Amino acid sequence: MSLAAVAKVRRELAYDLAMTMVNTISPPVEPEPEIDPTDPYAREAQTFPRLSVDAANRVANYGVEQGLRKGTLLFERGQRSVDFFLVLDGNIEIFDQDEHGQPKVFRVHGERQFTGELDLFNDRQILVSGRTGINSRVVRVKRADFRKMISAEPDIGEIVMRAFILRRVGLIRHVQGGITLIGSSYCADTLRLQRFLTRNGYPHRWLQADNDPTAGELLASFALTSAELPLVIGPGRQVLRNPSTAQLADRLGLTESFDANDVFDVAVVGAGPAGLAAAVYAASEGLRTVVLEALAPGGQAGTSSKIENYLGFPTGISGMALAGRAQVQAQKFGARLAIARAVTAIDCDASPYRVRLEDDRSMAARAVVIATGARYRKLDVANYERFEGQGIHYAATAMEQQLCEGEEVVIVGGGNSAGQAAVFLSRTVSHVHMLVRGSGLAATMSDYLVQRIKSSLKITLHPFTEITALNGDAILREVTWTNRETGASETRRIGSVFVMIGAEPNTEWLNGCLDLDERGFVVTGHDASGRELGSPFATTAAGVFAVGDVRSGSVKRVASGVGEGSVVVQAIHRFLNAGAG
Repeated sequence: MSLAAVAKVRRELAYDLAMTMVNTISPPVEPEPEIDPTDPYAREAQTFPRLSVDAANRVANYGVEQGLRKGTLLFERGQRSVDFFLVLDGNIEIFDQDEHGQPKVFRVHGERQFTGELDLFNDRQILVSGRTGINSRVVRVKRADFRKMISAEPDIGEIVMRAFILRRVGLIRHVQGGITLIGSSYCADTLRLQRFLTRNGYPHRWLQADNDPTAGELLASFALTSAELPLVIGPGRQVLRNPSTAQLADRLGLTESFDANDVFDVAVVGAGPAGLAAAVYAASEGLRTVVLEALAPGGQAGTSSKIENYLGFPTGISGMALAGRAQVQAQKFGARLAIARAVTAIDCDASPYRVRLEDDRSMAARAVVIATGARYRKLDVANYERFEGQGIHYAATAMEQQLCEGEEVVIVGGGNSAGQAAVFLSRTVSHVHMLVRGSGLAATMSDYLVQRIKSSLKITLHPFTEITALNGDAILREVTWTNRETGASETRRIGSVFVMIGAEPNTEWLNGCLDLDERGFVVTGHDASGRELGSPFATTAAGVFAVGDVRSGSVKRVASGVGEGSVVVQAIHRFLNAGAG
C-alpha cells in the first residue's frame, strides 16, 4: 500500500472518530466547499473558537489575570496537570519540536481564545508546549478551578469539549506532539505498538521499514540498524528499542500516578463499554472512581469497525469512536484512568479491597466492578502461535485494512463482530472468505449483516468449514480449510486470517476469589446455595460486582454491557451507604 493511501486511510479514521464524538455535542455543520472536512484544523470556529465577551468574562471569574512578557513559557511538553489559559491581549504560541529539537510553532491563540486539549481532563503528560509570542495579558485557571468551570458553565464547557476533541484529532492527523515508530508491517511487535498508540489516540508517524526510504535515512542518522526494529523515537531524540506496552506507556506519560494509600470509592477493572459506563455513572454521581485497563479503552468492542444496531447511531459508529467518547465523558466527571496496567489479583480479604497491578503496585477501593470482558478463542491448528500478529488478527480496524488491501482474506466466525469485519474489509480487499462450523449465519448474526453478506459479490460463506493448516515463512503465506461434511480441502495464497470465535472470560486474575461458572465467567446474583445476593450484578464477595461480557449469563452485546454498567451504580451506592451506616 502506498504512503499516500495509508495517509488517506488515517485521515478518514481520524475524521470519523472526531465527528462521531463532536456531532453528539452539537449539530453537525455543513462544511464550506473550500474546507477540507477531514482536517479539524480547517474547522476554525469549532477547533479554535473565540469566546464571546460574556463567556470570556465568566471564565475570568474562575482564574487569575496575569501580565506576561514575550517568550514566557506557560507549559512544556511532558508536564502534568497544567493550567488552562485564556488570552485577553497578545497571544500564546503552541509549539512542538522538529527533528533537530528546535521549537516549531504550529498554532497561535489570540484574543479570547484558549489553550488546552484532551489531556486537560486527565493527569497524563501533555504533548505540546506553550509560550507568549508577544507581551500578553492572560487569565490562568488552575486545574481544579477549570473542572469547576466546565461543570458550572455548561455552554462554555460544550465549546471547550468540542475544541479539545478536534484538537487531539488534529494532533494525530498532523503528527504534532507525537513520536515516530519505525518497523516492518509484517512484525508482530510493530503492529502491537501501533495498535496501542492508535487505540489510545496518541499522535505518531509510522515509517514502514519494508518500503519507506525515510525509515532507512532516520536509522542512519541515529546510527541504528534494522536488526534493532521496531524502534520508537520520542522527543529529544530518545530511542526505545522494541519496548513493552507498559514501558512505552510509561515513557510517553500515558500512565497516571496514584498514591498506594489513597482509597477510591470504586475501582472499575476493565475499560470496555460496561466498565466505561460504570465509570461515567459512578463519577457523575460523586463517587471517587478509578478505571484500570491493560491496553486501551474499548475492550473487544473497541476493535469493531462499525456498530450499526446501537441505539442513537442510525449511521453506525466504530467501536474505537464509541470508546473514545466514553473515556472523555468519564474523565470530564472526574474519573481517573490507569492505562497499560493489567490487574493481576484482588485481595478479597482486605477491607477496603486492594487491587494488585502487574508492576507490583496496588490500589485500594471500597467497592470493585469487574468488567474485564472476554476474548476470542484461538484455533487448535499447527503453527497458530507462530503467525499470531504476523498474519493472524483478532480485530478488523483501519490499521488491519491497510495491511491486506487488494488481497484475499479469511474470517473465522459467525457472530456480529465477524459480520462487521467481513462487510468492512470487503470494501478494500479482493475477496473475503467466511468460515463457519454451522450451516449458516442466521442463528448467530443480526439479520442486517446477514443480508449484506448474502448480497455482496466479494464475500463467500463456507459452511461446515474449519481451517486445517497454516503455512508460511516469517509471515503467514497459505491457508488450508476443510469442509467437515464433504471432506473437501482447499489451499489458497492468503496472508491474513481474522479469528472471531467464541468467548473466553478474562478472569484468571481472580485466583479463586469469587464463584465462577464451569466456563470461567463470574457468577452473579446468587451464591452456590442459591441465596439471592441483593443485586443481579453482585458477586459472592460483598462490594464486588461484575458487569458485561465477563458476567455469567450476560447478553454479549455492546448495549447490554452499557446498560449493566450504568445500573450497577445503584447497587454500589447501597453497599457504600450500608457500610457508612
